[in-house]
Amino acid sequence: MPSPMRLPALDPETVTEVRRSGYPEPFFSRMGDRAKRKLGDACGLTKFGVNLVTLGPGGQSALRHWHTLEDEFVYVLAGEVVLITDEGEQVLTAGMCAGYPAGAKNAHHFVNRSGAPARYLEIGDRTPGDKAFYPDDDLLWVEDENGVHSAHKDGSRY
Repeated sequence: MPSPMRLPALDPETVTEVRRSGYPEPFFSRMGDRAKRKLGDACGLTKFGVNLVTLGPGGQSALRHWHTLEDEFVYVLAGEVVLITDEGEQVLTAGMCAGYPAGAKNAHHFVNRSGAPARYLEIGDRTPGDKAFYPDDDLLWVEDENGVHSAHKDGSRY
């Protein structure tokens, strides 16, 4: 029997699965069956994040959004997802990828319209001061003396 893995190596299946979202309702429930394993955090990475995501049928990766300062990259490992951007829809399958440069005002997200789970790696930097914008939804993130919280686009709290 092989010895247990130790950092810098790890078995992704040993990383706790996270099924929560920072989105308030009515947005939280729209994510559906989405589970993340925060591999970058588990490896002690601080400059960028790496998540192994399993997106069940009907699930979505996030609300459609774009970032001011954060680059994002996604690589599909298994299954099928629909990438939805301002230009329309594209189907991505295992071995395909998508990249979203910081500041490109092209909102994006994945939706799993298939009957089987999809798995992908999502990678993004952790640039301080980054802001995300959600053109389809009444949501923004506000930072004040109490920290960061969700708000309507008029600034009122959820």
